[in-house]
Amino acid sequence: MSNLLALLRRFASSHTSAWKWLSVGIGVKRWLLVLGAGMMLLAFGAAYVLVELYREQPFPDFVYYLTLQFFPRAVRAILFAALGLGIVLFALYKLNQTLLAGFPARPFSLVDNLYRRRLRQRGLKIVCIGGGTGMSTLLRGLKNYSENLTAIITVADDGGSSGKLRAELGVLPPGDFRQCIAALADSEPLMARLLEYRFPNDSGLGGHAFGNLFIAAMAGVTGNSERALLESSRVLAVRGRILPSTLENVTLCAEVRGTHQAQTAHVMGESQIAKFGQPVERVYLEPERVPAYPGATRAILDADLVILGPGSLYTSVLPNLLVEDICAAVTVSPALKLFVANVATEHGETDGYAVPDYLHALEKHCRGLAPDGVLINTNTSGKLPAQAHIEFVRTGADGNAAGEVPYTFADVVDDERPWRHDSEKLARAVLRWYTKQTKIAPSPRDNSRQLELQQQKQGSRETVYH
Repeated sequence: MSNLLALLRRFASSHTSAWKWLSVGIGVKRWLLVLGAGMMLLAFGAAYVLVELYREQPFPDFVYYLTLQFFPRAVRAILFAALGLGIVLFALYKLNQTLLAGFPARPFSLVDNLYRRRLRQRGLKIVCIGGGTGMSTLLRGLKNYSENLTAIITVADDGGSSGKLRAELGVLPPGDFRQCIAALADSEPLMARLLEYRFPNDSGLGGHAFGNLFIAAMAGVTGNSERALLESSRVLAVRGRILPSTLENVTLCAEVRGTHQAQTAHVMGESQIAKFGQPVERVYLEPERVPAYPGATRAILDADLVILGPGSLYTSVLPNLLVEDICAAVTVSPALKLFVANVATEHGETDGYAVPDYLHALEKHCRGLAPDGVLINTNTSGKLPAQAHIEFVRTGADGNAAGEVPYTFADVVDDERPWRHDSEKLARAVLRWYTKQTKIAPSPRDNSRQLELQQQKQGSRETVYH
């Protein structure tokens, strides 16, 4: 009985895949019709030649049997048409197998991949603003629902490998861009692992990630960082766009509370803010007034949904909004705006923060910004690492930020790393929120996605905290 059920499920699955070739918008039916019309014209031409030969030239007796002339003409036409169609379909099948043999194996059939890509191409126009691991986690989930994604990334990173390459080569800090490219690349999980690979500290390239070197090398080949991001995205088949908030060489600075309550200290450099270990009063850029990257503002103004976070509040999310044109574009954009609260606080940056503290910092650094909603994690059952000195972000005493911004709650935690978001859980929660606000489903569900997501998740496990 179980074998019979398995056979029926397999038949239903293959039957569904076959019908996908006839789906609206997949871009295949029109070319099949063109192919059929061309073959028909070719057949007409061959038929005229054969009829002329048949009438004018004598043929041996075996031709009578070879052409089935002992059958009526209608029967002969049906038999030859069926045989020809079978040969054509078999030839196309084998041709597809031969052409696709050189490409990496995919967990789905060709028609499934075409069908799913068409669905994503008709997906929402989503702009994500932030940086770091939080941004890449969000993008990794959203790319399965829409290819109209734009990630706007801060360029103030000055620590680690990114800081070294930025100082020595004059390129945009590639670290956050690398993580987003790895998350959005339509490639095997091994490619994402390759981009994230760090050379051992005892080597000449110690501390550098391969993806950072790749982007820096691409900048050298193409002539600038802007072109390097574009070409890197093209080479790795990135689903969406990854844009800097500005092309200017900026330094992130912070005013932090001093050891005495009345004192204020100034910290220079994004990598130094968390190390200072005192509460952050505000952050700002040096120089303060820099032009935004035009493509970033256009994407924000044209978006259906703008997502702020998740990620480091003062060193990933807010640096983008400190670019005045980015802040203005987010404020006036007709898109729905959702703030995704972090799962856990960050030591040295947001110690003890609740959701209202995050919202207050957003409004303080980008006047007029009013999110349409806040997405908050509900699953706090996991165990946080004691050495990280972090805690789950609290909802806040008032429970709803004085009622001005509606809260939405969902379990969006990675079960294995409870201080982080889970890509798929987060993406579904975001899209459910959008659907609830607009009553418009962002994209049809595609349950065959699960195998690909499992492979991606296995290939993208990281061990650092965010």
